[in-house]
Amino acid sequence: MATVDQGQDAEIPAPPWRKRRRSTPAKAKQPLSQDLIVDTALRILDAEGLDAVSMRRVAQELDTGPASLYAHVSNKEELLELLLDRVSGEMRLPEPDPERWREQIKEVAHEIHRVLSAHADIARVPLGMIPTGPNALRINERVMTIMLAGGVPPRIAAWAVDRFYLYINSDAYEGSIHVTKQRASGLEPAEYIARFLGQVREYFTSLPADRFPVTVRHAPELMSGDGGERFEFGLELMIRGLESYVEGSKEA
Repeated sequence: MATVDQGQDAEIPAPPWRKRRRSTPAKAKQPLSQDLIVDTALRILDAEGLDAVSMRRVAQELDTGPASLYAHVSNKEELLELLLDRVSGEMRLPEPDPERWREQIKEVAHEIHRVLSAHADIARVPLGMIPTGPNALRINERVMTIMLAGGVPPRIAAWAVDRFYLYINSDAYEGSIHVTKQRASGLEPAEYIARFLGQVREYFTSLPADRFPVTVRHAPELMSGDGGERFEFGLELMIRGLESYVEGSKEA
């Protein structure tokens, strides 16, 4: 039986309707690093949410085993803190101006909320922990500096910073929950919110007026305003509270 010359066959051109075999060499893997691991975790977060982020999933995306990640990141908790700090690096902060400290506190709050809201449910991460990454420390330093520049006493400023973050993080996290529900519903954001609020308003007004007279009577007020208006209202409450300590220089 005659043998086939494989070398000659390789020279025969393939039909134009058939994909050509490519002999390009496989790309070398990018060396593992903490930055690469966090970059990968961030892509997973933005695409699928925080629950999808795990050491195993990041390893799969990097075509390696989970054990290889531990040389750069101790565990999932550290990965999430690194992820939070990476996101926090996107926050733009104003230079402290004593004459505008009230406005600047609001500006920082809106900036933190904007960035957290842009990254799925990352706002869940700082709840129950104290962020200590470089960017978290930078933000904390700037916010407290703004408060002190405005005349807020040190201990009041220190405690207010904690409440400040808790308020922003919780609001952003709640917003991410509604985004998830809205996408699952198949409705447009405005339609989802209108339906959700309408159902609650209808329920409030249907309650027995003899048992819940205030809720029934003030259902319109209870359900008024959008998320942005209520967030701004909460900030105003905090600022007015801080002002009371500036005016009297009281340590509570």
